[in-house]
Amino acid sequence: MADFIFELNAKYLAFQLGCVPKKSLGMSRKSSKIARMVLRRSAVLVALLLTACQSAFLNAPIPTAISLPGNAAQPSPTSSPTLQPTFPSTSTETPLPSPTPKPSATFTPSPTPLPAALSLDPADWENWPVLPIVPEHAHQIFQIGQSLGNDMHAFSVFGDCQSEPDVFMGIYDTDPQLVAKLPFHLQETVAWFAGSFNRQSPTAKGGTTTGALLWSPWHQNKFTCTIYESPLQCELRIHKPAFVFVRVGTHYESHNQNYMRKVLDQLIVAGVVPILATKADNSELDRHVNSQYAQLAVEYNLPFWNFWAALIELPNHGLYTRPELPRQGDIYLIDEAVAIQRMSALQALDRVRQAVMGP
Repeated sequence: MADFIFELNAKYLAFQLGCVPKKSLGMSRKSSKIARMVLRRSAVLVALLLTACQSAFLNAPIPTAISLPGNAAQPSPTSSPTLQPTFPSTSTETPLPSPTPKPSATFTPSPTPLPAALSLDPADWENWPVLPIVPEHAHQIFQIGQSLGNDMHAFSVFGDCQSEPDVFMGIYDTDPQLVAKLPFHLQETVAWFAGSFNRQSPTAKGGTTTGALLWSPWHQNKFTCTIYESPLQCELRIHKPAFVFVRVGTHYESHNQNYMRKVLDQLIVAGVVPILATKADNSELDRHVNSQYAQLAVEYNLPFWNFWAALIELPNHGLYTRPELPRQGDIYLIDEAVAIQRMSALQALDRVRQAVMGP
């Protein structure tokens, strides 16, 4: 029955979007009546998901970038999870002028060997480091992707409204003055992935869940996606990323972990390095979504960006409730949390890039 409803949803939505003629739906009058009853309920669910996050930041000012952290050492399983900004020391001496190097899209790999495993306890995920430990398995996935033709200069984002370009990392493609203030190694990473930060995609929009990434009607036939491919498959086809941030879960589902396994399996087979991430909120009340993602990171041996840990010192964990949507609760990021999200995500991307592109 579930398969019938899923297929019916896909067919009906495809028709509504002008993908297929009505006669190709292959329904009798009786089944058409049943379909309309089922799909009215599905339409309500899709509408709720689409409006859950939309326009959350349309009227919010662009936050001022936080002070930039210095060059942090590779995190270890016992390192502190707190991401603290550092400030340059004040000197009374006048420095001699020197030419300022310009970042480029070239890269010199580091010979540092990667660990065989994360060596982290999923039960203790709240104390994991913010920035990912990158295991050798990530390097192997990357090499497979290069043999398949993935673009080493491209990354994608799988997420909800907190992952859309204007809230996430789009500013690195649109604000050269901000980029110029970054540490040089992060400027190199911005140059390396230029064009990926501010692009719209079928896998990052309000209400996205793990299941939605696998459901073809979710992309609404935009971005040249077809009814025969999921948003995930479409994104891999049109962008050919070497890396993907996977950060869904605020709108979690009962089979969230199972769907996430399917997402990770498809990415790994395609040679795309997943960067799993925790979410900031606790909409499920027991933090089991982040706990499940930590378990999957250890099981699959994948890089893990612990965004949750980056916000522990902010009031209310950097979250607030929109007055017009009180039933959604504290799931939206305050401006300071948005700035930390952007910076720690760029640092995570830089760390994974440098690790997997070694010899």
